[in-house]
Amino acid sequence: MKPLLGFVVLASIATPNLAWAQEQPLKVVYPPTNHKTTSDKIFFIGTAPPTGQVLINGKSITRSQSGHFAPSFPLQIGENTFTIRHSDQQVEIKVIRTSTQPEVPQGLNFAKDSLTPKVDIARLPGELICFSAIAPPSATVSVNFGDNKRVPLVLQPPQAQLPSNLAALTGTNQPQNATKSEYSGCTMAEANQLATPKYQLTLNSQTITQEAPGKITVLQPSNLPVVEVSAEFGVARTGPSTNYSRLTPLPKGTRSAVTGKTGEWLRLDYGAWIKSSETVALPNAIVPNTIIRSVASSQSQDSTLVNFPLQTPVPVSVKQESDKLTLTLHNTTAQTDTIPFNDNPFISRMDWQQIPPSPGVNSGAVQYIFNLKKNQQWGYKLGYEGTTLKLKLRHAPELRRSRRKPLSGIKILIDPGHGGKELGAVGPTGLPEKDVNLTVSKLLRQELEKKGATVVMTREVDKFVSLGDRQKIIAREEPTLALSVHYNALPDYGDAENTKGIGMFWYHPQAHSLAIYLHNYLVKKLDRPSYGVFWNNLALTRPEAAPSLLLELGFMSNPEEFEWVNNPKQQKKLARTLADGIVKWLRDNR
Repeated sequence: MKPLLGFVVLASIATPNLAWAQEQPLKVVYPPTNHKTTSDKIFFIGTAPPTGQVLINGKSITRSQSGHFAPSFPLQIGENTFTIRHSDQQVEIKVIRTSTQPEVPQGLNFAKDSLTPKVDIARLPGELICFSAIAPPSATVSVNFGDNKRVPLVLQPPQAQLPSNLAALTGTNQPQNATKSEYSGCTMAEANQLATPKYQLTLNSQTITQEAPGKITVLQPSNLPVVEVSAEFGVARTGPSTNYSRLTPLPKGTRSAVTGKTGEWLRLDYGAWIKSSETVALPNAIVPNTIIRSVASSQSQDSTLVNFPLQTPVPVSVKQESDKLTLTLHNTTAQTDTIPFNDNPFISRMDWQQIPPSPGVNSGAVQYIFNLKKNQQWGYKLGYEGTTLKLKLRHAPELRRSRRKPLSGIKILIDPGHGGKELGAVGPTGLPEKDVNLTVSKLLRQELEKKGATVVMTREVDKFVSLGDRQKIIAREEPTLALSVHYNALPDYGDAENTKGIGMFWYHPQAHSLAIYLHNYLVKKLDRPSYGVFWNNLALTRPEAAPSLLLELGFMSNPEEFEWVNNPKQQKKLARTLADGIVKWLRDNR
């Protein structure tokens, strides 16, 4: 999934009178020289004339019929030099491997950047605050916090490091080497504290002190700050950085009290974190809570609209399952006696329940459960108009019984991945993924239009379109399906030479059945390898207005599969097969 840099190294040719060699010189498109990585190995993607041998540091490597290659080599910590040679052509590339382990100091010192908190934080009274530092294993370490409160820090057992999420794509997501020499200790936050922790380290009868980079503030529960979401949809997460998982986006206008801060991140009163830049402060506002009474609904041919009148816009969460959708209104108390809800072509029944508040929380939540008549969902929209929350649930599309035009009346959005300055992955010849994406997307459009579909493209030429703009197009168009067309590559520690196949990526449960079906259909009908089906939190799988997939139709980085990827005849066959699969899935699942 990691886009490879569009970097092409052309070899200096020692014998320029060899015209054939000039036409197809030795190329290494990845990695670029002086590439930095934490991986313990690296692959080299490139090509050379198919006759003769390609040697890397004197070792002959395997190549495809057209001369492409992608072998992996181990890396040592520090600088690694590789010489790639074919006949009289030669390329030298340096790869620098950096360590993921902090360097434990040998003398009277803390490890660089190891003191916490690293940024200013704010917490509630009674909340646990923990401190940590990396120091020599025989040291005595403590931290002074607040009114001369001393917290001893104890040397911890080694704690394993977890690899990045990308490791799941290569089957290498096991815990890695343990962190050593970390001293930690915790204390309870007390009211009206504002302090910068001061660390003290004693070793061999010598002592040093050092302040942590961040200050600690303890909030007053009776006077919590209140913010309003100013972004179109605020990105809510499980923790205070982009490494944490996403939760249901918060519609513009949502109000919430702030119960904690970590740097630029705010913890909202229902538990999620959001960047402060996506909010505005509401001075003098009290903690937002609301009651809810009646709920109104209406329906058209293609959707059901449900209105939730509230006193103030509160945070919301959506949980989608095969046969139900659950909407949670946080900081809400029900005063409900009557809810009108007529017979519905999509919804069998709507239930609701009051969720009592958790310990330390002022109010609970109300859940609305939409029990559906069929397992397949077709998208939803959620947003505030004033203080009324509006939920739009889309019905199944009408599919005509026509052999020639089975997709008449169906709108399908195709998103050719990358474009313009964003190359995507790069094949052994230097061909960028963005070009293949666009070619296959246009072929797919032709096949879908032959079947009667209305096709919307996020780009029709080689231009840059931001991920946010692509998401907005999907939200505006409300297609029946949204398909983002891509070709794959691997992170540095992947096995580029042996990894190939069709992959499908989904996020919302409404897209899962489509992902499984199209994956299996393409693998069987095209006789292609399977890379797999993945739940993945990607910008083009997250749109909830329609079942949205990101398709990885092969590996640009695999020498043999690249020849199939770049074959015009096979591209047409792929587009035709994919269109047929879409028709069959729609017929089976509407």
